[in-house]
Amino acid sequence: MSTEQVGTPNNVGVGGAISLRWAFMLITTLFFMWGVSYGLLDVLNKHFQETLHVTKAQSGLLQGAYFGAYFLVAMPAGYFMSRHGYKAGILAGLALYAIGALLFVPAAMVNNFMMFLFALFVLACGLGCLETAANPYATVLGDARGAERRLNLAQSFNGLGQFVGPMIGGTLFFSQASADEAQSTVKITYVVIACVVIGIALLFKRTALPDIREAEEVSPKHSGQGLWQHKHFVGGVIAQFFYVAAQVGVGAFFINYATEHWQGVTNQSAAYMLSVGMVCFMLGRFFSTWLMGRVSPALILAAYALINIVLCAVVMLGMGDISVIALVAIFFFMSTMFPTIFAMGVKNLGPATKQASSFMIMAIVGGAIMPWFMGRISDTSSTALAYGLPLVCFAVVLFYALSQRKSQ
Repeated sequence: MSTEQVGTPNNVGVGGAISLRWAFMLITTLFFMWGVSYGLLDVLNKHFQETLHVTKAQSGLLQGAYFGAYFLVAMPAGYFMSRHGYKAGILAGLALYAIGALLFVPAAMVNNFMMFLFALFVLACGLGCLETAANPYATVLGDARGAERRLNLAQSFNGLGQFVGPMIGGTLFFSQASADEAQSTVKITYVVIACVVIGIALLFKRTALPDIREAEEVSPKHSGQGLWQHKHFVGGVIAQFFYVAAQVGVGAFFINYATEHWQGVTNQSAAYMLSVGMVCFMLGRFFSTWLMGRVSPALILAAYALINIVLCAVVMLGMGDISVIALVAIFFFMSTMFPTIFAMGVKNLGPATKQASSFMIMAIVGGAIMPWFMGRISDTSSTALAYGLPLVCFAVVLFYALSQRKSQ
């Protein structure tokens, strides 16, 4: 079905406004679905340590395969969408998402860690396509002045998915009597996810989405500059790399940290505590979306980064349940960072938006690298000390936020 043509987002009629609103609502389902996938990932990390007897560093390869796929697929996805539009990119991403989820069936049957890594890699290739499409699409479905708020709102439903993921994983993966039963549950969970994803793909296929490629042909604010001459874009890519490294690292070893530093906490209860962190993450996005109507996004980003630097220091001190609570609180103040950095980085880039989006998604590779280093530090020293790496990452985000506040 052909896409519905609309004018520029800043100059649409009533029908166009309704179309943009419906498109935005539909796009938010994608944010929710990849939130569920990411929420399950951190639970799988600890699950495979228990059932496949891999080390913490080896379990960090799950995040390596997951976020490494983002790095590899982002640029091809950007070029594909430049030729065929956002809708085609979304459908391709959903197809890969479903295929990757179904690959969990043979992986669980042979109970092989490498096959699980491959399944996650394929699944994440689909998510990389979806993020390359959905993030910039959400920013341009309306007035450019509301881009940060709009993306934060859409990403709030990603936070909801990240809350649901650990709840599912904690309830199903850690409640089985044997490792074989647990792996069977993993298999069934991902088959159900594949079915839901296929249903969403059919809905997108039958829906006429606004084609906003025409809107992107408006000249960017600094049309005489090349993409890499835009300081806000270059800084955004760097900040995004370090932010995602921090976010993934914080979640990857959350269950390990909680069971080690809060007496009596089991893997299952730690997974539920991770869900509490994801609730904080979700609430933080809704709250920050409201707050951005009153305070500049750059100022909020700077304040949140500074607070997380302090909270990471408390986590490193290993002060029992106090440090675990600080670790949970980090999620609230991480909530707005990805969408705010993304929106700042691609703002006013006109026809270069898709290419810029590809680079911003490639920056997610930071999440592939961080867990391995944190795992090595955890294996050789302590999990608490490993949280010094996210602390450094939040310092980079703070620097970018301050630079953007000056420019604004």
